Amino acid sequence: MAINSVILVGRFTKDPELAQTQTGKSYCRFCVAVDKPAKSGEHPEANFIDCVAWGKTAEFICKYFSKGNRIGIQGSINTGSYEKDGKKIKTVDVWVDKADFVESKNNSATNATPAVNQQTPPVEETIEDIPF
Repeated sequence: MAINSVILVGRFTKDPELAQTQTGKSYCRFCVAVDKPAKSGEHPEANFIDCVAWGKTAEFICKYFSKGNRIGIQGSINTGSYEKDGKKIKTVDVWVDKADFVESKNNSATNATPAVNQQTPPVEETIEDIPF
């Protein structure tokens, strides 16, 4: 049995932008900063996680989220590779199946964050749809 499931809560590092593949499918690539656990008195650090959303999920994210907003995502790890300047580059992304608000719009600049459970529909994309 194989399990590939990811759940993250993080902040957008920049505004997500909606794009389309050559076949007309909507997608957005974005990065979320996910805090690492910090010991008392230490400066907190973050992991920067690259994510890809497709279709209605991508449209939802681009419509309702912007730089600095917190988001809860559920998805799976997807690895790939491509060549650039003769070198093989490996990629690791979280493919987002669901996206949720984790703070109200009025509290987006603070850490007091009541959860709003807004889920997006499931994504049905394939590896052939990747635009790179």
